[in-house]
Amino acid sequence: MNILLVEPDYYTKYPPLGLMKLASYYKSYGNSVKLVRGIDKDLDFHPDIIEVTSLFTYAWKPVHKVIKHYHNQYPGAKINVGGIYASLLPDHIKEVFPFVNIQLGLHEEAEDYMPSYDILKDVPKWQDWNSSILFSSRGCIRKCPFCAVPKMEGKFRPVVKDVERYIHPEHKKVIFWDNNFFATPHWKEIITNLKDMGLKVDFNQGLDARLVDEEKASMIAELKMDTIRMAYDVPEEKEAITKAVNLLHANGINKRKILFYNLYNFYDENTSKGDTPESFLDRVKYVLELGCVSYPMRFEPLTSLKKNEYVSPFWDETKLEMVAKSRRVIGFGGVFPPYEGLINKFDEARSFEEAFRLRPIESKVKETSIETNKKQMFCA
Repeated sequence: MNILLVEPDYYTKYPPLGLMKLASYYKSYGNSVKLVRGIDKDLDFHPDIIEVTSLFTYAWKPVHKVIKHYHNQYPGAKINVGGIYASLLPDHIKEVFPFVNIQLGLHEEAEDYMPSYDILKDVPKWQDWNSSILFSSRGCIRKCPFCAVPKMEGKFRPVVKDVERYIHPEHKKVIFWDNNFFATPHWKEIITNLKDMGLKVDFNQGLDARLVDEEKASMIAELKMDTIRMAYDVPEEKEAITKAVNLLHANGINKRKILFYNLYNFYDENTSKGDTPESFLDRVKYVLELGCVSYPMRFEPLTSLKKNEYVSPFWDETKLEMVAKSRRVIGFGGVFPPYEGLINKFDEARSFEEAFRLRPIESKVKETSIETNKKQMFCA
């Protein structure tokens, strides 16, 4: 059979791991497989099965677009749709395309396969990809109300112990997508293997600061890592993140290599609790005072169909826009680095508004120009 794997043309920094595993799964049964991104009008391939992946729910339009196109092109092909959006909002797809099959959660039969990185060469966006992506565990030991992991992956469980088996021999970097790497009982063995292999490592989803101790900090410090990511989402985590930073720094890690995700705009309808602009500012300030980098993460409801539309009862659109603009103007690449000037600005601010208010550059230029013109007039 011919299997067409379709990645919709939405924004993403990483290739479709699920489709790459499906490629290996189908090829193991002697099937022909081809990967495309978006709509390929020059496709010389007649599929029997079309596998479509999906990402966040607000990126649903590109998913619908490819389903419609490839169904019209190959009406006899069976279409399966999986991924985050398909798992969280299956009815939103079935209402428009009742003929598709929805894969809820993980494709268990394909989960243990080595991703087929060779299929990426046919897609211009991914043809130079040179990193291995893997999960050593699925699920998470936490039950954060803002997270989709429990719905997508179920209970926490280790899935890979011998990680070298899932790393492409030509790759020099491995990216872990574990939701809580330190919760796996094999973390020590995995880190030892990574060190022996000499690969660059990225724990992309972040490490749990609450689980960092002296042993973990010392072993992490031995890896080739550009950035160590953790999260500081609620005030109650302050003591844990302080301890984690101090341990990592004591083991030789530059604090500027430590990045904290700072969640904001979250509201839990079950408890009527959530962050406020003031509590968000406090967390950002503390991260910078520690000498680390703050990465503001705006909360989106798990089933949001439009990005940046949701506004928490504790926030308003003006304050959310102030954070967004500050990230662009006084931040660097969307993050707040521990610059002395930025730390002073936040420390001296008497309110959230003052901390994130930007100087009106245009008016300052106009004022300067007016004063200059006045002086020139008086001199004349």
